[in-house]
Amino acid sequence: MPVARDPRLEGRVAFQYPNFVSYTLARFFVNVSLEMQSVAVGWQVYEITKRPIDLGYVGLAQFAPGFALFLLAGHAADIFDRRKLLIACYAGFALCSALLLGISLFSPHSIHAIYIVLVLLGVFRSFSFPVSRAILPHLIPEEHFSNAVAWNASTFQVATIAGPAIGGVAYALFRGPEAVYALAVIVSILSTLLTLRIHPLEGTPQKQFAEREPISPRTVLAGFSFIWSNKLILGSISLDMFAVLLGGAVALLPVYARTILHTGPWGLGLLRSAPGVGAAITAIVVAHRPIQRRAGLVMLLAVGAFGVLTILFGISHSLTLSLIVLFLTGTADMVSVIIRAMLIQIATPDEMRGRVNAVDFLFIGVSNELGEFESGLTAQWFGTVPAVVMGGVGTLLVIATWAWIFPELRKADRLTFDELLPK
Repeated sequence: MPVARDPRLEGRVAFQYPNFVSYTLARFFVNVSLEMQSVAVGWQVYEITKRPIDLGYVGLAQFAPGFALFLLAGHAADIFDRRKLLIACYAGFALCSALLLGISLFSPHSIHAIYIVLVLLGVFRSFSFPVSRAILPHLIPEEHFSNAVAWNASTFQVATIAGPAIGGVAYALFRGPEAVYALAVIVSILSTLLTLRIHPLEGTPQKQFAEREPISPRTVLAGFSFIWSNKLILGSISLDMFAVLLGGAVALLPVYARTILHTGPWGLGLLRSAPGVGAAITAIVVAHRPIQRRAGLVMLLAVGAFGVLTILFGISHSLTLSLIVLFLTGTADMVSVIIRAMLIQIATPDEMRGRVNAVDFLFIGVSNELGEFESGLTAQWFGTVPAVVMGGVGTLLVIATWAWIFPELRKADRLTFDELLPK
């Protein structure tokens, strides 16, 4: 489908492709569902137990399935129809929301039942991440791919703004999580219906998915082998893993909201949304003004800023200051996210994208869900504020180390298919 060269549309050219529009809306709605649900789960769990460690278990329950299944999930994304697999995952999210609604209605203090559903949610997430990333290059021409990545990141971050805000307000208005879970069911179903409208471009490799390699130890582990041999990708995803593992404070936001900043569910929703606001604005800016040169150095500086801002958030006792700092952490993190996503998608051959993105999912899961467990555990041991401050300091140490041991990352320049894709 040819696209007119209108300079006024250059910054949002990706939205002229119906496949990308349906894909982006579906991903937006499903992430709104997951984000508002995460606020409800976090507040509900902490309200039941009053222990930070149980917030850590929320992250661990979602991480464990991804750790166990990521190799299988990545290979599935490379050998099966990615569109059908994505539809099944989004339908699974709706099922999990329905189960959480049932638990809240009929067994509201059953913390173990909540964890079981979160494990199931983790199973669907382990499959949805690699397939949603791997299908994107088949929905838009190469020349507009960088614009698609930036807008995809932007809409994801808008979802992280809207989701927690809706979840926090709905929880407060209806005095419980039931309305949040019911709305999550509806929104996830909408995402499933939108995904049915996606049709990969004619002539893309995914049309021959049935001819892909059969499952074997060699093919399943091929993603690891590729990443290990490509130091640029290895450096970028491991940098993000350790930085967010140490510097992430999201899991402790219910504690900050309740005991340090002295606010309620609405304040928790704002705190959860603030990084998304900064990230969304940054992604829109990058969509119109792409990162042209010195991408690796920019990524290192952005993650370093994330570490400094994490320390500032840790010592803040002001809701206003905390919101500003979290806004800026989202800005810094989005720069890193876009560069890493471009590196992985461009530098990976199509037949490997599912498995490479599955390994990336493991690294992200380690940094996010396992990072939530780490934050809950260190907060239980040392206190909430020391745990966050130590994490920020650890992030800065990681930056210095990675800049030294991965010179390929430090020297990475242009993000283009011609420069990064293996010949």
